[in-house]
Order: sequence, then C-alpha cells, then structure tokens
Amino acid sequence: MTNEHISSAFDTDLEGVQTQIMKMGGLVEDAIRLGMKSLETRDEELAQKVRAADVAIDHLEETINEGAARIIALRAPTAIDLRLILSVIKISGNLERIGDYAKNMAKRTEVLSQVAPISDSIGTLRRMTRAVEAMLKDALDAYIHRDAALAADVIARDVDVDQMYNALFRELLTFMMEDPRNITACLHLHFISKNTERMGDHVTSIAEQVIYLATGKQPNEARPKADTTSTTSGV
Repeated sequence: MTNEHISSAFDTDLEGVQTQIMKMGGLVEDAIRLGMKSLETRDEELAQKVRAADVAIDHLEETINEGAARIIALRAPTAIDLRLILSVIKISGNLERIGDYAKNMAKRTEVLSQVAPISDSIGTLRRMTRAVEAMLKDALDAYIHRDAALAADVIARDVDVDQMYNALFRELLTFMMEDPRNITACLHLHFISKNTERMGDHVTSIAEQVIYLATGKQPNEARPKADTTSTTSGV
C-alpha cells in the first residue's frame, strides 16, 4: 500500500506541473494574439492589459520550476519521468520568454499609435504572429499527445516565420532610406518583427523538447533557419 501511495502521489505531482504548463501556454497564446491586436488597432488600453498579464506568466514559471524541483528532490524520478520533469523546466522557460516578447510588442504600441502607419507592415506582422501562435498551439498539442511528428512539423514551419521577417526587414530599411521621418516608426516595427521571429525560435525549442520527451533523443538535424539579416551588409 505504501508503494502504491507513493506512486499515486508522484503521478499527481507530475499531472500538476503538466496542467500548469498548459495553463501557462494558454496565457502566452493570449498574449501573442492580444499584443498583436493592440498594435493593429492602436489600442493603448489593451496594450497595457497585455503588459500587466505578463506577471501571471512569470508567476507560473516560478511555480512550475519550484514544483519540478520539489519532485526531483522528493521523488528522485528516473528515465522517462526525469525526462518529463527536465522538459517541463525548459518548456516553461521558453514560454516565459515568448510572453516577454509579446509584452514588448504591446509596450511599443504606445509609440506607434502616435505616428503614421508604415505601408502594410502591420499586415506582415499580423501574418507572422498568427503563424507563431499556430506553431505554439501545435507544439503544445504535440506535448500533450507526445507527438514527435507534429513537433517536427512545427520546427519546419519556423522557416516561414524567418522568411516573413527577412522580407519585412528589407522593406523597413527601404522606408527609412526613402524618408528619415520614417525612422522612428520603422525601428520600433523592426524590434517587434525581430521579437516575433524570436518567438518562433522559442516555439521551435519547445517542439524540440517534445521530440526529446517522446523519443528520448534530441533532434538530429540542425534547425532550418532562413533569417539572413545578420549577414546583411551595413547592419
């Protein structure tokens, strides 16, 4: 009976941290969607709500890490259970960073709402954030179902986000060169687009953890990357 009780308590602990991961993931999905909405509609009040909501995301990461540390200390998990706990810690860290990027997007809404729109840059950012949000949803679904194939598909889709970022980066450079009055807005839009591209990288990291959790092995192939801006002359 004692062994059964310990096993049951262990399962309850594991279920608890996984439930918190899914709750954190839902909050981060909301942050991405609402951060973009605040930018698109120039809604400073909504932007402030997104920034304030990041506190809950940060708190969940702390709670998850404390819970994971407690499980390791008290339950001494081995094999797949240890993989699960380590994956939970890494996934919560990636989710927290994505939440920070969404918060920063909302923070720049206050500046951008005061200047004239720059071409269809917001439209491109909308497509980028929707792509990242869909990747995150699928990465979390892959986590729930231990679906390595779906996780691999998420990793492959990060190339699309990189390509959208590359196109917007070059477009913003053109606008800045054409008219110096565009520089302030373009710089803020660039930071937002780069943050969104980094969101995709963190979602990719989550998908890699899912593959590790499902198979016991890290992905063999290098991540597909299409961000070429680091090699752009003069940047």
